[in-house]
Amino acid sequence: MEKQLIPQLRFPDFKGEWKIKKVENILSIGSGKDYKHLEDGEIPVYGTGGYMTSVDEFLYNGESVCIGRKGTIDNPIFLNEKFWTVDTLFYTHSFKQVLPRFVYSLFQNINWYKHNEASGVPSLSKKTIEKININIPSLPEQQKIASFLSDVDDKITKLTKKKDLLEQYKKGIMQKIFNQELRFKDDDGNEFPKWEMKELGKITKYYDGTHQTPNYVSEGIPFYSVEHVTANQFEKTKFISKKVFDKENKRVRLEKGDILMTRIGNVGKARYIDWDVKASFYVSLALIKQNSSFSSKYLAQYINSVPFQRELWKRIIHVAFPIKINLGEIGKCLVQLPCIEEQTKIANFLSDIDVKIEALDTKIKNSQAFKKGVLQQMFV
Repeated sequence: MEKQLIPQLRFPDFKGEWKIKKVENILSIGSGKDYKHLEDGEIPVYGTGGYMTSVDEFLYNGESVCIGRKGTIDNPIFLNEKFWTVDTLFYTHSFKQVLPRFVYSLFQNINWYKHNEASGVPSLSKKTIEKININIPSLPEQQKIASFLSDVDDKITKLTKKKDLLEQYKKGIMQKIFNQELRFKDDDGNEFPKWEMKELGKITKYYDGTHQTPNYVSEGIPFYSVEHVTANQFEKTKFISKKVFDKENKRVRLEKGDILMTRIGNVGKARYIDWDVKASFYVSLALIKQNSSFSSKYLAQYINSVPFQRELWKRIIHVAFPIKINLGEIGKCLVQLPCIEEQTKIANFLSDIDVKIEALDTKIKNSQAFKKGVLQQMFV
């Protein structure tokens, strides 16, 4: 039997099947152009990655859905303004019996890579896009769907902006703290002693991970690498056998209270281990052991600060690809050390901000997952 064009999830006011239309029958597609001959201005220029710069002329004015022509082809952009697009981005115009915001939601639900025309860098042609069959409901149903999904987008945008502002606040407050423009006081209101400057290698031990890429298994002991630290995500990992783990664990053991720091590629991102850990790690990470002479939570925050990043930058091998820092050079980096009591206050203050940032990040991811699920069910 022929499949009915009825979505799985639908507003109760609407019935009947959607209609099949080719893209060329509901809108027109324009090609972006080079903008380098233009003067600086107030008209935004967009590429596949979003906003690029501003110029003094516009290519199109009004509601449009931009689609990547080359490279990033799976990230439609909705615009409702005067704008210019570069030649890697198509823009839509002249909509016929279809709402631009509905098209935006519809295009987010298309698997563009299914229509990819290249074996190398992904690419789409105007002709290919025009011949794609899509399913369209009535204008009132389009409006209802578009309004609902716009509300979801607005929520995600507000959460993202709030998170960005909190991250900027933390960056600014860290600069003041580690420049000692802002100092904490003890519980009696007295000032803490002067800070000391010490080499990392003089206050603790540090190790790199295994140099051998292990044989991974479907289930076993988690194995950490750079992407787990940079994404702050340690649940989804590859696994190694207990035999391999036991062998590596004799050389170096990960423990709660230690710090993992990236040392290859994205150098200098630190993560304080605040969970009961049983895992091993790759050579791309450095393990900085906890010590009673300092607060590991403080040190993890300090590693992510500008002063320590400068210390790393001086010692990074920039001609390597990817860039890296040799293990021994990490120990030569200087660390500012307040007394342990002030370290604790600083660490707790900054950690509280991190908790708020992580909570917002979770809300953003949950909203994005909700939208993705709804998109799959609201469209035929």
